[in-house]
Amino acid sequence: MKNIAYTTKFGKCVLDDSLDELKRMDTESVDLVITSPPFALLRVKEYGNLAQDEYVEWLAGFAKEVHRVLKPTGSFVLDLGGAYQRGKPIRSLYNYEVLIKFCKELNFNLAEEFFWFNPAKLPSPIEWVNKRKIRAKDSVNTVWWFSKSDFPKANVSNVLSPYSERMKKLLTSKEKYYTPKLRPSGHDISSNFGNDNGGAIPSNLLSISNSESNSMYLRHCKELEIKSHPARFPAKLPEFFIKFLTDKDDLVVDIFSGSNTTGYVAESLQRKWIAIDNDMSYVAASALRFINGLGKESTKKIYKDITDGKKVDISKYEPPVLPVE
Repeated sequence: MKNIAYTTKFGKCVLDDSLDELKRMDTESVDLVITSPPFALLRVKEYGNLAQDEYVEWLAGFAKEVHRVLKPTGSFVLDLGGAYQRGKPIRSLYNYEVLIKFCKELNFNLAEEFFWFNPAKLPSPIEWVNKRKIRAKDSVNTVWWFSKSDFPKANVSNVLSPYSERMKKLLTSKEKYYTPKLRPSGHDISSNFGNDNGGAIPSNLLSISNSESNSMYLRHCKELEIKSHPARFPAKLPEFFIKFLTDKDDLVVDIFSGSNTTGYVAESLQRKWIAIDNDMSYVAASALRFINGLGKESTKKIYKDITDGKKVDISKYEPPVLPVE
């Protein structure tokens, strides 16, 4: 592995083309690849997205190597935003074409489809939603959970949701509030339904607001007057899948790491991680996620050292802690 920009206690961030880096990784060495690649949007973004007609083949090139490096029990989680066709209020099918190609041609399984609902997302696209008012706002991303085998590592008990108020009430006295019975659908709801299992099994609709505004990363970027990554996903998205699909000391990889939210979460959960991005400015700024309690000049020096091509060990600084919401 070359071009390591910085290291932490559990991981490393690599400045390189992710396809080249994947080809250097050992076969069946990775437990989870989770990433949010540049989406196939109509307008070219500053972080380097491709046109829709090129996108599926481009992404498949990375997926072939991801399949090789995954362990038989490993998973590939891919977050893809939706898009419209050019000049029409008609949806693009590119994210579904990705799904079909990966399963039909690259030997992935679709373990489960997830949908990330971002309630904080601004109304878009402007033409169809705000101006003509003929479409609802687009606020859901498809998140494909691919597996290499039929039975990838997974434990839903690690990602239980808080019980509803009604369920909490039932648990205080299930004899009073609940009677086991056969439902009209044929489901037999037994007395075990009233057991306290520590939380409810989550659904495949993940409601996570992407409204980061005052994180350590953004504060450092503002302090150093450097541009933050324009397309960051919230920490709770990779947190869910890292907890769900890996154990401590497993290896998590993000092949389009951007501001390195994935590495930050993996570090806090004591997973080994590798983050890869080919943009020096984003890689250097992503190191700021792992720095706490330093003055401006010390933080600035770390950023400059990385942009100057020096490998920086930031493991001695205060480790990250996931925000409590």
